[in-house]
Amino acid sequence: MKLTRELKAAILVIASIALFIWGYSFLKGKDVFATGKTLYVKYNNVSGLTKSAPVTLNGFKVGKVVQISIKEDATLLVELQIDTDFPISKSSKAEIYDSGLMGGRQIAIIPNFEDKTVAENDAYLTPSNKLGLTDNIAIQIEPLKNKIEKLLDNANVLFANVNSLLDVNTQQNLKNSIASLSETMKTFSDASKSINDHLVTNKQKINNSLSNFDKISTNFASLSDSLASIDIKNTVAQLESSLANINSLTSKLNNGQGTMGKLLTDDAMYTNFTKTAKELELLLEDLRLHPTRYINVSVFGKKEKPYVQPINEKIE
Repeated sequence: MKLTRELKAAILVIASIALFIWGYSFLKGKDVFATGKTLYVKYNNVSGLTKSAPVTLNGFKVGKVVQISIKEDATLLVELQIDTDFPISKSSKAEIYDSGLMGGRQIAIIPNFEDKTVAENDAYLTPSNKLGLTDNIAIQIEPLKNKIEKLLDNANVLFANVNSLLDVNTQQNLKNSIASLSETMKTFSDASKSINDHLVTNKQKINNSLSNFDKISTNFASLSDSLASIDIKNTVAQLESSLANINSLTSKLNNGQGTMGKLLTDDAMYTNFTKTAKELELLLEDLRLHPTRYINVSVFGKKEKPYVQPINEKIE
């Protein structure tokens, strides 16, 4: 059978159209000859996901993103073309993740092995979105950014206040203060040099003083050893016993026990002592004034004169 020129032209045109459709679909991310199934996922935010982005399962590519469309409620419907015989459950998650700094966003299928219901063609998977490295850094930097901005604002206010304070007079006073500080440091340097000269001159005396201090420390250590060797416990016990005896003696004196106690507390004995002393005083006075009443030496045998009590001398 011989093909005519018209039939060859028709076959060529049909083949060209088919090739054009396949190439256009391929460039749009669709595979006309694909034998897999189509799944859908509805996201609120695709975070930069684009068409033809890979779809992976445990890191292995099992499909790609075919179409992303915006619905009336502002949600994003992502169409996935899956080319695998692995039984993906209906409750599996389709998580958008960042494949790397330069790799872009992809979708990872996270299967739910407890669910035995396999997702059929045109089924909807559970959406999930994992923040990328850039998003995590942005979230962590946001509080720091706010603090830095607040710090810069405070620094601007501080510098403005400093500029307002540093007028011509203040600047001159500051220069004078710095000059005075320089003079003070120079004086301090001279004083330090003088102290060093005195230390060099009196080095021998200082060494002797330190030697004496060492001797005193040694003597003090010996004294400490001597004090440590004393039986302080027995000494304190004896001191406590002596104090107890003194307290007992004092208590007896206060209570009028014993001769000393009665002398301290008995008014009658004090009165008797006072009366006896008074009588003894009168007796001695009468003996001095009238010795003949008590010593009678009579050569001629005079009679003894009777005793006469002194006038105005009454014994109390």
